[in-house]
Amino acid sequence: MRGKRMVFRGALLGLAVGDAMGSTVDRKSLEDICIDYGPNGLLGYDLANGYAEVSSYTQLAAYTANGLIMALARNQAYGRSTSLIQYVSIALREWSRTQQYCPQEKNYCWLTTAPELKRRHCMDTRMLDALTRETLGTPRNPVYRNDLPSALTEVVPVALLGSITDMEPEMMDQLGAEAVALTHGDTQTVLSAAALTHALSVLLQEPDIGVKALVEAVVDSVTLQFGPEFGHLGHIWELLQLAQTLAQSQTVSPMEAMEQLRCRTAAEVLAGVLYACMTCHGDFDTAMITAVNHSGRSAAVGAITGAVLGIRFGEDALPDFYLESLEPVHLLRQLADDLAQSSVLDRMNRLFDDDWDRKYLRSGI
Repeated sequence: MRGKRMVFRGALLGLAVGDAMGSTVDRKSLEDICIDYGPNGLLGYDLANGYAEVSSYTQLAAYTANGLIMALARNQAYGRSTSLIQYVSIALREWSRTQQYCPQEKNYCWLTTAPELKRRHCMDTRMLDALTRETLGTPRNPVYRNDLPSALTEVVPVALLGSITDMEPEMMDQLGAEAVALTHGDTQTVLSAAALTHALSVLLQEPDIGVKALVEAVVDSVTLQFGPEFGHLGHIWELLQLAQTLAQSQTVSPMEAMEQLRCRTAAEVLAGVLYACMTCHGDFDTAMITAVNHSGRSAAVGAITGAVLGIRFGEDALPDFYLESLEPVHLLRQLADDLAQSSVLDRMNRLFDDDWDRKYLRSGI
């Protein structure tokens, strides 16, 4: 059954699975991957002490979710109208301090008490620098014109939130773009963030939508909203078209296709995700193997592919062997459940929930 909770869990857990598997080979060349793991590449976790650790991709998605829930909870409890992006900024700044060993007296995110979600994994030093600045970036005034996919997973909880609130699609896409633009201001990255937000929001409403219809809906919507200011999505459209062409080929292997797509920039990662999802025939394991075995950003492609399939099929579609050794699985389930119950109607039934108050109303720590 595709219940809201199971879909939200599927999204965050699928993201973490793809991240944990992909981070093992992230930034390695395909040649090196095949030397280390054989001609078929990495076929599962490469466990450390029996656990699959997540990287900054999962951390960022989790902290973004924490910030969004804080915003909803406090706005509802105190009658505020603080912007969601302000709380996302607070959460991401707090995350950045965990990556630089810069503790502060007061923390706002309860996730900061969880060691498995604050280990130092971020390799994007410009991203960390951006989060230490007094003024963070916006789509119109970027701090860095960074085209890396390091922040793309932040849009996953944004799309989940939009599916349970009355947020208009345009506002949701804008929030996804703003979240990524806090640190990554390249135009193609901002547009990729908006496109991914829109794609996930459509999948949450229509999980069985066809690929062609989904891509066209995303490109049309984002072009209409962002095109007048940021230009058309020509580059992203070409990459998505190439991914579809490669997926239909009978002669190009998955490894060859992913190498053609490169999967290094945010836009290229979107194309890699589309290819992995199109060629897996609904099988999560097949999608993971395709998503991580290439010379690009394996953790990014794996994480977003996992989130997409988690949204489409729910937590039950994730094989048990992936979840049994995934280190933060219980925390992510808890966070997904909190996000699923954070809408006004659900929260009215939890006004006297001490655990909720501790995590989202009383500064978390």
